[in-house]
Formats: sequence, structure tokens, C-alpha cells
Amino acid sequence: MNKENFQKLMEEELSKEGAADKKLMLHACCAPCSSHVLDSLHDRIDITVLYYNPNIVDSMEYKKREAELKRLIEQINKEYPGANIKFAAGNFEPERFLEISKGLEKEPEGGARCEKCFYLRLKETARVALENQADYFTTTLTISPLKNAELLNRIGREVEKEVGIKFLPSDFKKKEGYKHSVELSAKYGLYRQNYCGCPFSKAESLIREKKS
Repeated sequence: MNKENFQKLMEEELSKEGAADKKLMLHACCAPCSSHVLDSLHDRIDITVLYYNPNIVDSMEYKKREAELKRLIEQINKEYPGANIKFAAGNFEPERFLEISKGLEKEPEGGARCEKCFYLRLKETARVALENQADYFTTTLTISPLKNAELLNRIGREVEKEVGIKFLPSDFKKKEGYKHSVELSAKYGLYRQNYCGCPFSKAESLIREKKS
């Protein structure tokens, strides 16, 4: 069975007549992961970036990533005069993440806990998208080599049916998207963290550092 090419599906959707006038609610986890996505889509669709990440339970870390994301958006809007990327701040509600993580604290990164976390963030993105009369919602998470694009797209489609707003499929790591995000992070001097955001992924990263 051939795997779906989610990036190709996105390209086909954005190539349709009138796509540039459509509105996209883009969930963003951080500035580095957003850099390639915004650089490649800013002139193809009207984008509002939603920063909603209850998995980041440390308020200082949360605010630091939020500030960097805002700075990146300002930089891209300045660099490309036609760009008009907007920013929307989600609520800081780590209690929601901790609630869904109960009993899954020892799950490895990429396991059942992450699946629940993806669902939580995509469901909220779809809700905000619907509230703001957007045409699509999607997430920057698929740019990471550590994230399962097939799982993320499956969850996005499930949420599409539940909320009633179209999910834009993606696999932003394709066509060297991740490599480009690293280059753009260096270009803009972005704060680049070494863990996803939750306390469990942070603990795993510390263990990896000790072993290396």
C-alpha cells in the first residue's frame, strides 16, 4: 500500500483558483519550525499563526517561544512587503496537557501521550479557525523529523470531521523543508530549543545529552 504524499496534496489544494484569498489558521509550536512554513506559504494564502501549546508547562519557556515566534513573523512581514501574516495568542493552560497525560507519563516521545497532545492542539486550532471564519487549519509540527506526519494528518482529518472546518494536509519536512528551517533559524538568530516542550520530552533530552 502506497503512503499518501501529504505535501503533494497540500500543493494541489493551494494551486486551486482563488487559494490566495483563502484563510489558513496555522498552529505553530515554535519559531524555528514555523520559519520554513511561513517563508514558503506567505504569498500563497492568508495566514494567521496560532500559538497554542499547553504541553509547555514552564511559563518562562512558553513566553520565550511565543516572543520568538512574534519576532519571526515581524521579520518575514518586513522582508516581504506583500506578506501580511497575523499572530493569535492561545491561552496558557498547562493543566489541560497534564490532565490528558495522566497514566502516560512514562510513554516514550512519539507514543500515546504525544498522540493525545497532537489531538488537543489541533482540536483547539480548528475551534479558533472556525471562530475566525478561516477556510483551513493545519500545523507546523509536520516539519520535524521526529514527528509522525501520517499520524498528524490522520488526527487533522478526524478533527476536520468533528469541528466542521477543512484540514490542510502537509508534510513540511519534504523537499528539504527541515534543512531550510535550520538555515532560516540561523539567518534570523532564532532561539532553538532541544526538546519538544513538555516536561517529559525535556527529561528525555537531558538523558540523551548525558549519554552523548
